[in-house]
Amino acid sequence: MKKIAPLSILLSLCLLTIAFARDLKVEGKKLLSEKPPFAVALPSEFQLIHSSSAENREENSLTRAYLFIREKNKQVEEMLIVQIADKTNPQAGPMMIPSLKPLAEKKLFSKGKIDRKGLEIDYLIQVMAWNPEAPSLRPLAAKGLTVPSHWALQGQCLFSYYAEHAVFIRYSKDANSFGFKVSQEGKSWEKDSISGNEKTICEIFQKTFMTMIDSLRVQ
Repeated sequence: MKKIAPLSILLSLCLLTIAFARDLKVEGKKLLSEKPPFAVALPSEFQLIHSSSAENREENSLTRAYLFIREKNKQVEEMLIVQIADKTNPQAGPMMIPSLKPLAEKKLFSKGKIDRKGLEIDYLIQVMAWNPEAPSLRPLAAKGLTVPSHWALQGQCLFSYYAEHAVFIRYSKDANSFGFKVSQEGKSWEKDSISGNEKTICEIFQKTFMTMIDSLRVQ
């Protein structure tokens, strides 16, 4: 016989999901966070598809994850994934935050650090292949959305908020959605040989993503 979770547990989970959604939201083309307080200007209007949380007791933290997308005809063209780690034990030491690493050095387009009034932001821009089978993207399929198996441009940025929170933002865009004819060959996207439309798209994306980072405002 299938066990049914008590109503109190289901209600608690529902309220927890609502609380997480309130902590981070998109209004128009702005990403607004209350915990920690920051805002980022976005290149498009996104819709929240899924939010979740996971506790890491060894690191004394709770990580909240949010999946936003922009779609056209039920096919994803842009994706925004935000993960925020909250320190759960005030007596624990500072949160340890690793540096960003690309999926493949050959497809790393740009990498660096920016100091914003004492806030160090680690960032990178790379070419990657979207994987529709990735577990983190299953909520999209559940809502009838398709993630194409295309090359995509991805920007990542990571920063610590007074060692109490860590914010990790990943923004990606389908390479086929820029309006240019592009190659599907992996070698055409390698940094040592990239040229033509592929290089143009990377430059457009880099400008867009750096504008996002420049717009970051932390309270």
